[in-house]
Amino acid sequence: MTRTFPTTENASGRRIGEEELAAVERVIRTGHLSRVGGVETPALEEEFASLLGVKHAVASTSGSSALHLAVAGIQPEPGDEFICPPITDFGTVLGVLANGGVPVFADLDPTTGCMTVETIEAVATERTRAIMLVHLFGGAADVIGVRQWAQQRGIAVIEDCAQAYLAQPKGEDGYVGSFGDIGCFSLQQSKHITAGDGGFTVTNDDDIARRMRLFSDKGWPRDTGERTHLRLGLNYRMTDLTAAVARAQLPKLPSIVGDRRSIAKRIIDAVDMPGIQLVAEPDRHSFWLFPMIIDSAKLGFGHKEFTAITGQAGLPIGGGYLQRLIHQTPAFAEHKTFGESGWPITDVDYSDAAVNVPVAQGMLDSGLMVMQLNENYTTEDADYIAEHLQQAYDQLTK
Repeated sequence: MTRTFPTTENASGRRIGEEELAAVERVIRTGHLSRVGGVETPALEEEFASLLGVKHAVASTSGSSALHLAVAGIQPEPGDEFICPPITDFGTVLGVLANGGVPVFADLDPTTGCMTVETIEAVATERTRAIMLVHLFGGAADVIGVRQWAQQRGIAVIEDCAQAYLAQPKGEDGYVGSFGDIGCFSLQQSKHITAGDGGFTVTNDDDIARRMRLFSDKGWPRDTGERTHLRLGLNYRMTDLTAAVARAQLPKLPSIVGDRRSIAKRIIDAVDMPGIQLVAEPDRHSFWLFPMIIDSAKLGFGHKEFTAITGQAGLPIGGGYLQRLIHQTPAFAEHKTFGESGWPITDVDYSDAAVNVPVAQGMLDSGLMVMQLNENYTTEDADYIAEHLQQAYDQLTK
């Protein structure tokens, strides 16, 4: 008999309850649900900025919109290049394309799935405007090294922290999102905390913060009282109803991350699987997912063989994370952007021959496995997982 695990798709894997109900009722009773003239969204922004130790947080409608605000905040020119990882959510590149930027894809560290200084440097050009540094699955990329490299070249660092609340870079006390020029977070259903959807963009730069606020509200400078539009912008305003739910979730974040770490560490400590890379520093990882990277060349099997066995025990493990690398999707490979123009990537070759990312391709094809994990897993769940991971490994290596 297989085991059923808590899932973030419903209450079994979420910490949503009386606090969120009270928050919703509080806003509903006021009759004012909008951010404009409301109190919940500004309060949420202050509370999140305080948690990260940054000057500014701008709330928005989603993690993708948060990333779009970040791109707009650095004022790129059409054709500017943004270095991106090929394994990420499409939201990482969406704002780049929408602002006329050109995504350039860099390969990944085979042990973390994140870009490195070396892989970034290999694809940087004189047109590079920013690095979209994704902290994948809850693990911090080398943001300190990347920031130092980028600062020497006048290149911005935008941290995509949608999967990495409270993750910490090696040797640092601060949280991801506070090291680059801008940090971006998501409140989508599956994230550590959720309001259904929503996002945060954080920065210590006053000018960037103002540009992001304007871009999120049709370029409307509401602080001046004048009804005008200072620049092109969209409507990415978070509602006060969403913000109230997020405010109820925010105090729960440390315990949510802490409990995920405890479960993950219990699993890691219980298995012995040479040739399968597990998280090296679980106390710094926030475990949006539980990643495992198989050295397929060494072991002679990949994620398809492994998950075929673990699936029989009901373990929620998938291979590859994506079905195809981001540059292999029709949006890039067939230039499906604005009408038939292909703009802003009309003349960019995103074929596999042109995009040299062998590590990322190997992870997708055979090396990368990700397991669902959340704060409501029990120690019994962890022990069951560890037992069946070990059994699968032993069966494939005997």
